[in-house]
Amino acid sequence: MRRAAVIAFRTARLAPPRNLAVRARSGFQSSSYVLGLRHASGQPKTSSKASISSTVAATPKGASSMYIRRFSVAVISGLVGYGAWYTYKGQTELSSGGNPFSAAQQRGFAGSPVPGPGGETERKAVIVGPDSLYTGAISGEGPISKQIDDAGRRVLEMLTPEQATQVLRRNEESNFVGRGKGVVRYDVVQIPSNNPIEDDHSEKIIEIPQALATATGARSSGSDWMFWGVFDGHSGWTTSAKLRQVLISFVARELNNTYKASLADPSLSPPTTEEIEAAIKTGFTRLDDEIVHDSVEKVLKANSKVAAAELLAPALSGSCALLSFYDSNTKLLRVACTGDSRAVLGRRGESGKWVATPLSVDQTGSNPDEEARMRKQHPGEENVIRNGRVLGGLEPSRAFGDATYKWTREVSERLKQSFFGRTPSQLLRTPPYVTADPVVTTTKIEPSKGDFVVMATDGLWEMLTNEEVVGLVGQWLEKQSSEQSGNSGSSWAKLFSSQQKGLPVEHHQQGEKKKGKDGQKTPIRQQQWGVKGGENERFVVVDKNVATHLARNALGGRDQDMVCALLTLPAPYSRRYRDDLTVEVIFFGDSEKSGDVVLNKEASASAGDAKAKL
Repeated sequence: MRRAAVIAFRTARLAPPRNLAVRARSGFQSSSYVLGLRHASGQPKTSSKASISSTVAATPKGASSMYIRRFSVAVISGLVGYGAWYTYKGQTELSSGGNPFSAAQQRGFAGSPVPGPGGETERKAVIVGPDSLYTGAISGEGPISKQIDDAGRRVLEMLTPEQATQVLRRNEESNFVGRGKGVVRYDVVQIPSNNPIEDDHSEKIIEIPQALATATGARSSGSDWMFWGVFDGHSGWTTSAKLRQVLISFVARELNNTYKASLADPSLSPPTTEEIEAAIKTGFTRLDDEIVHDSVEKVLKANSKVAAAELLAPALSGSCALLSFYDSNTKLLRVACTGDSRAVLGRRGESGKWVATPLSVDQTGSNPDEEARMRKQHPGEENVIRNGRVLGGLEPSRAFGDATYKWTREVSERLKQSFFGRTPSQLLRTPPYVTADPVVTTTKIEPSKGDFVVMATDGLWEMLTNEEVVGLVGQWLEKQSSEQSGNSGSSWAKLFSSQQKGLPVEHHQQGEKKKGKDGQKTPIRQQQWGVKGGENERFVVVDKNVATHLARNALGGRDQDMVCALLTLPAPYSRRYRDDLTVEVIFFGDSEKSGDVVLNKEASASAGDAKAKL
């Protein structure tokens, strides 16, 4: 996830290529998907020109929103010179390894072309403009291609719906949890936009020894500590990878010490909520100190660029962290948030519909509370928050790594001269400006009300509201319950069923929450894409993995053209339209106690054995 400032680009109106054949009746209409630039990035440059010898046929997609621009074919042909064509005809398998473009070009397609109005062949197409995405139909048999680099590679054909589904499900995983009480199932999926993906995640279940379980107040053995972590990296993948490897261990160690201290003194009661939250915070900050400050000491002592490359990478990049800790005995869920990933609780209300309750707050420079905290810590620094960003650059106000916002200018310059590094902001005066200290919330889980939690990086919340996400999970549960009522392996879904039509979720009344005043970011992609239509027109239920279900509907849902177009675009183009996506959904409740964590094969990409989770 890139964190540079937003720059608005205007659509280039370039002269059309001379070799473009145009029918007089045709006008290529833009779709309702408009590119929004959340982060600035360098504009890709191509030295070669598009070679297009097909006829363009207009395929209107309905009424345009205020964001839609209508262009003549001549103007669109200019955009092709700027961006790229992405097409498909029939069905084909994605190439694996080697040149991802040339294989499909050489093989052609296995399926049958779609005949156009006049009997000619039609193919789906996507045009990438500087600030907009267009869809339409291409008529004719001629090749449609554009060289994108000096190696002669050409653009990738637009994915078919079947191929888009393969991409969506490539990294999905689902597990049934047979621990008796606590959690019955959790699903996770990752969909990259950056290459490599900068998001990461981790899960761990720790069986508590009887002696320690006593300190937690457990009346019987078999108490579990369950952890789920979602990590949204930026400026690289190394920090989020570090969190995947060790954050849960750091937090579990601090929790262990806290409970053991209570056990050692019979006069002490079990740890309080405040003591447990403090232990979680200590685990976060100690790990960040190791990443940011201990690494500097080790590098200077080793005086080696090889050591610097290994030790400083997690410090120079950054990552948000969202960690959930569930004690199956007390049924208390602690959610620790550093950054702008988000956790939302879904609970069935008295009306039978689901109620969405956020368990974290987005910590960015746009959050009034975070801005007030920053200005109090750095008095007299007018630009400590500028344009909703720390020193005008970094969007999250809390994060792991991001050492250039934490080191003094002297440390940054010394490392840069002796090894490598980044030049700190000219506005840097009194670091640190960014902290890994999380905000922790504690919630009592009520399995009898069908509680579930959705954890996701901000890539999901840019596209869907809290209520839409919870409602989509509720809709998915209804589908599972109705279709698989006779399948014992899926009978758990009946526990959550409420038999509601549409999205079974209670919506906030208009005016109940002022836009942006609660610290939560709004789904800006809906505005940028000009998304319209009600729930029945937008959303679809076709996936067995509920995390994949959320990702699909975030990317367009029932609008297959939108889903295919967004998933077709390779990095770095894709990053302008969507962020990396990591989504995790946890269902709480009681299950048969087998002691195992079993891979749910019908909702997982891998059919292998389940990973060791205990």
